[in-house]
Formats: sequence, structure tokens, C-alpha cells
Amino acid sequence: MSHVLAAVAWPYANGPRHIGHVSGFGVPSDVFSRYMRMAGHDVLMVSGTDEHGTPIQVQADAEGVTARELADRYNRVIVEDLHGLGLSYDLFTRTTTRNHYAVVQELFTALERNGYIVARTTLGARSPSTGRTLPDRYIEGTCPICGYDSARGDQCDNCGNQLDPEQLINPRSKINGETPEFVETEHFFLDLPAFAEAIGNWLDQRENWRPNVLKFSRNLLDDLQPRAITRDLEWGVPIPLDGWRDRTDKRIYVWFDAVIGYLSASIEWARRSGDPEAWRKWWSADAEGKDALGYYFMGKDNIVFHSVIWPALLLGYSGEGDKGGEPGELGRLNLPTEVVSSEFLTMEGKKFSSSRRVVIYVRDFLERYDADALRYFIAVAGPESTDTDFTWAEFVRRNNDELVAGWGNLVNRSISMAAKNFGAIPAVTELTADDEALLAYAKSGFATVGELIAKHRQKAAIGEAMKVVAEANKYLSDQAPWKLKSEDEKPRQATVLAVALQVVSDANTLLTPFLPHSAQKVFELLGGEGVHAPMPSIEQVDDLDGGPSYPVLTGDYTVGARWESVPLVAGTPLATPKPVFRKLEPSVIEEELARLAG
Repeated sequence: MSHVLAAVAWPYANGPRHIGHVSGFGVPSDVFSRYMRMAGHDVLMVSGTDEHGTPIQVQADAEGVTARELADRYNRVIVEDLHGLGLSYDLFTRTTTRNHYAVVQELFTALERNGYIVARTTLGARSPSTGRTLPDRYIEGTCPICGYDSARGDQCDNCGNQLDPEQLINPRSKINGETPEFVETEHFFLDLPAFAEAIGNWLDQRENWRPNVLKFSRNLLDDLQPRAITRDLEWGVPIPLDGWRDRTDKRIYVWFDAVIGYLSASIEWARRSGDPEAWRKWWSADAEGKDALGYYFMGKDNIVFHSVIWPALLLGYSGEGDKGGEPGELGRLNLPTEVVSSEFLTMEGKKFSSSRRVVIYVRDFLERYDADALRYFIAVAGPESTDTDFTWAEFVRRNNDELVAGWGNLVNRSISMAAKNFGAIPAVTELTADDEALLAYAKSGFATVGELIAKHRQKAAIGEAMKVVAEANKYLSDQAPWKLKSEDEKPRQATVLAVALQVVSDANTLLTPFLPHSAQKVFELLGGEGVHAPMPSIEQVDDLDGGPSYPVLTGDYTVGARWESVPLVAGTPLATPKPVFRKLEPSVIEEELARLAG
């Protein structure tokens, strides 16, 4: 058994999340976590809403509310959406907790003490008309490196290079289009070049990463520059240094505090568990967590923060960059085992855009369709290694032809025949070669599918699970138990249906990480009692250090199915099943396209 950290990207709390977001960070991390728990590993799956930064402040000002009120609103929306998808977080929290502030400030002070954070005078962008600071992401211009004309003031999404706003050619404000003024201001910078060698050595030891992630990460090391970690902001974590901590005009920048959330959420989870030191099993490089594994899930636009910047913070805190140093109070911390980045999901051939109405939000989707239908589409056709287009026609086809006509049909007809003819799971008499071959094939799926999920090849994994379903459907068609009606044929009919039901049970377990809601239903249709696929719950909790209360996602995942074939018990009563999946009418396609068109 290993201690496995599933560190899931933090959704930004300035609006509801759309299905493109959850295809990158949400569903893949949950499939992985559910499988690893079923396989016997001790998993800690953590994340929360990312709530600092000027975009929150700008939107709050526009709506006439405080930044905290805006963050509160969307924190709850996102918590409810992720709960609806069945994402099994041990703790989904937020970055505005006092616990998070304390952990961020601890890393900042240790990095500064070890010499990896230095003060520099730089140029800051201001709005000529309002005098307010313009955040980097609200400045656009032409990239001086690749010529891309929509580069942001902090990074070019085309070439991936880090930028400062004053480097942009023809910079302009995204708020009102005016040309910003650049004035001198003092800030603290992370000395990223001091980690180039250590990060390079670490990346050289990474095996089995997705090639695009590793290549992109190595390329970033060619031109690392010091990166500002404070900004002229009113909304964020205070700077924990004398002369700075009481200032209201400067804060730690959001990119720095958000990645630390993985650690602060783990510490919060431990404090809430009754064992405040339990987080060390997943994090400590010195003691209990020395052999722990850490997997980070995100979309490809966040690779740099997880494969370069977060490792730099961890190395610097542990005193392992070029300048050496001593570990902070938390001790030496583990670097990621793997950065698992997905590509982008587009929609009907276009990039997701809320402003252009090319979007479907998670909660709107779940109001009309089943969560497992979306989870299935993401698993079987999502942006695992290449950009993928979501179309309503393909969603309906996958749902109807594969979930309903394939898996749902197998469940329904096998249980229906057994319930009608025997009222219970029938007993096996004598197995034929065909029977034994199907049972063996289903059991072999546990090794095949499990290994693929462990290697983050979820598309191939669910494909293998659905092959078991296809073989079982073929078996039923070939054996035709509905034709075995005479008394002499009754034992054979019982055996065929018993074999089919056992394979349904095995296939259901194989599909449980992908389709947990329907997996619980199938388990109960087979006469199972209790929890098969544990689900998260929303709990309103008090801030551990006296701040306002807030909702979290959490759950008890020590119960549920194991990753193994469990023999069904002959004589277990069966009732006539209800359909597990809903068939969608072709009119759905036209209706949804009409919604997109406005």
C-alpha cells in the first residue's frame, strides 16, 4: 500500500465552471483516486477554490460587492457542481481560510530566509484614468518573443514564456483598451534561476510522463527569470515581513498562494481528522511520507506552475536550491511524482468562451443530463493527450449507442431474465469452455484496466472495460438463454444467466471509477446492500482559526468496492430492474445547438 496524493487544480472562484474545466482537472483526478482507493492505497484527494487576485477584485467592483462576497458566492456554486459530478475529494476547501494564509506565509518566510526571495524595484502598470493598478492578466499586447498578438502581461499562451507587462509590444488594458502607464514600485521576486539545475535534475529522473508535459517543462528551463510574487493589490495574503505585513496596498500574488493550497488543504484535512500531523504521510520527505506518491491534475495551461514553479517553492523551502538553506518548520517536502496534464476541450469546433456564449456550465448540464453520461464522455473521448471537440451529436451518440445500448442493455436483459425465470441469482451447474473463457476474460480486466488507470491512460482503460461488456453481450446473444425453456434445459439456462450476472458484476466494478453513480445502482440491482461507490458530501464547517464558516466537500471513502472480482451468491433475490441510463432523443442536438446560438 502506498500513500497517494491526488492534488487537483484549484478552480478560480470568479464564476461557475464549465465542462471544459472539469474535463481537465475534475473527472480524470476522480477516476484515478477512486481506482487507487479500490486497489488498496491510502489516497488523499485535495483542492479548493482559488479566490485571490485582481480578477476577483475587478469583478466584485463591477458588481458592487466585496471580493469576499463574490468569492463566497462562487465557492458555493463550484462546491455544489463538483458534488453533483461525484468528485470524491477528501477535502475541497478554499484559499481564504486562515489556515491557508498561515501556510502560505510560512513558505514565504522560509524562502526569504534561505535567500530565494529578494526585493527589487520594478515597473508596475497603472490605469491613467483611474490610477488603480492593472493586473498582469488584464494587459494584452504582442509577445516580444513569438509575435503572438494576444499575449498576456504574465505569460504568452502561444509560446509559453513568462513575461512582464512592460515587455509587451503595444500593451493595452483589457478593461478599457487604454495604454497603461508604467511606474516604479518595489516588489519581492522568486529567484527561479537558482532552481534551474535542481529542477532539471528532477525532470531528468521523471519516467512515463506524458511526452508533451515533459518536453514543455524542460523547454521552460532554458530561460528562467526571477518572477514577481507580490503585487500592488488590495485582495490577497498579506506579506509576512516587518514593514510589509500591515500594508493594505501590497499582497502576495495569487499564483504563489494558489499552488501552496495543495499543502495547506492537506494540513487542514489533517487538523479536521483529529491527527494534525497526519498530512506528513503524504508530504514529508524526511519521515513518514518518504515513499509517498504525488500526482497533480490540471489543464495544459497550468503546466508551468506545477512542473517548474511549485517544485521551485518546495525545493527552496527544503533548502535544496543553488543557495542551500535550512528546511522550514514543516520539514523537507516531497516533489511531485507526476504532473498529469490534459489538453483542451473545445465545443462544437470553438474555444469555450462565456462572453461569446460558447459554453455549457456544469450545473446547467447536470440539470438536463446524468452526471455519469458526462463522466463517460470525458473518459472515453476527452482531451487526455490531444485537444478534443465536444459536440452534442457525439455526446448523444456515445450515450445512446454505448451506455444505453451497450452497458445498460447488458445489465437490463441479464438481470431481467434471471429475475423473471428464477427470482434470484441462479446457481451454476456445469461450466462450458465458453463460460470459463468469458469469466476468465472479465477477471483479467482487473489487471489490464487497473494498470492503464494507474498510468493515466483512462481512455484506453475504459475502452478495455467496455470490451468486457461487448464480450458479455455477444455471449448472451450466442447462448440465447431465452430459448432454453424446457425442464431439461433449465440448468443450462441457470448457468448461462449466472455467468452473465457474474460478468455484469465484474464489469460494474471495472467501470466504478468512471461511472460511480450508475455503479451503485447496478450493485443494488444485483442484490447488493450498502455502499459500493462512496460519494462526497457537502458540509458547512467553521474556520479552524476563527474566520467565517464555509462549505467543503469531503467524504468517507474507506467503504465501498475493492478492485477484485467478488463471486455472486446464488439465491440472492433479484427484482425486475429499471433502466440505469436514459436514452436521449435526437431532438436534444437541435435544442442544445439552439441554446448555443442564443
